Amino acid sequence: MHAAPGATGEFTSLLNHISLAIRIINSRVRSAGLAGLLGYTGETNVQGEEVQKLDAFSNEVLLNVLQRSGHCGVIASEELDEAIIENNHGRYVALFDPLDGSSNIDTNVGIGTIFAILRRSEPKLTPPTLADALRPGREIAAAGYVLYGPSTLFVLSTGQGAHGFTLDPSIGEFFLSQPDIRCPDRGNCYSVNEGNYSRWTPEIQSWARWVKGDGPAIGADKDGEAPKTPYGARYVGSLVADAHRTLMKGGIFAYPADSKSKNGKLRLLYEANPMAFLFEQAGGGATNGKDRILDIMPTELHQRTPLVIGSKDDVAAYRQFMVGERS
Repeated sequence: MHAAPGATGEFTSLLNHISLAIRIINSRVRSAGLAGLLGYTGETNVQGEEVQKLDAFSNEVLLNVLQRSGHCGVIASEELDEAIIENNHGRYVALFDPLDGSSNIDTNVGIGTIFAILRRSEPKLTPPTLADALRPGREIAAAGYVLYGPSTLFVLSTGQGAHGFTLDPSIGEFFLSQPDIRCPDRGNCYSVNEGNYSRWTPEIQSWARWVKGDGPAIGADKDGEAPKTPYGARYVGSLVADAHRTLMKGGIFAYPADSKSKNGKLRLLYEANPMAFLFEQAGGGATNGKDRILDIMPTELHQRTPLVIGSKDDVAAYRQFMVGERS
């Protein structure tokens, strides 16, 4: 209370409710094959993607827990066509991707949950509206992701750095295991779906050649070129898994726009903004290729964007290719 004068405890309570939802989802992820939760529901979501059974379950858990918390005026999910506007004066907005990487569920590859929390500006005076959610990522109050991998890891930031918590399954609680995570200034791995190479712009193709050592040397300075040092390729296909490795080890994750997805593929509110917030809190960078992700003003709930996150020097180098400073 001394560190936050005027605190009511609502923010902490909301984060505790999210932690509860995560633990419920984790329990089903761990036993999905035995609980009959593998495979598709037969439905298609607003994104045009086939809905997995575990997708639907995770979405329902988060919705139920957040609604019952009473702290949210607006709740929006990647799986829902429209935002849920609560008939209350909840102080917060919750935005989430209930189960990222769901196409990997049936193959036992790392998947996760991503979320962002914003504070409503005048919850006591005005009823909640969609406008409360359509705000730039720099206004995020808290963001996090959960990686359901060999261990269940919860990476969280409330604007005071990024911190990792590991679930102890024997007692069902998260414990701080990685305080003050720092993304290295430069890494040696890149993560991108090169199957889309033919759909990329010439600028992105030039960067892809450069990062593999086919072009001006990585680390070159004004006086001469350093030895070429190709980056290693690492790509899982689950944003949470690829982003977490990049956050911890450094390097770069890129999901650029292409001729098929001209506006990018990842969702700004549910995926790009939370990840960008976390990476910047850890000393990394995040861009859509030219602009800072957290400065983008959303115009629609399911807006898409290119996303490039990682070590600040690697993200800066990518941007140089996009704006014509390198070729």
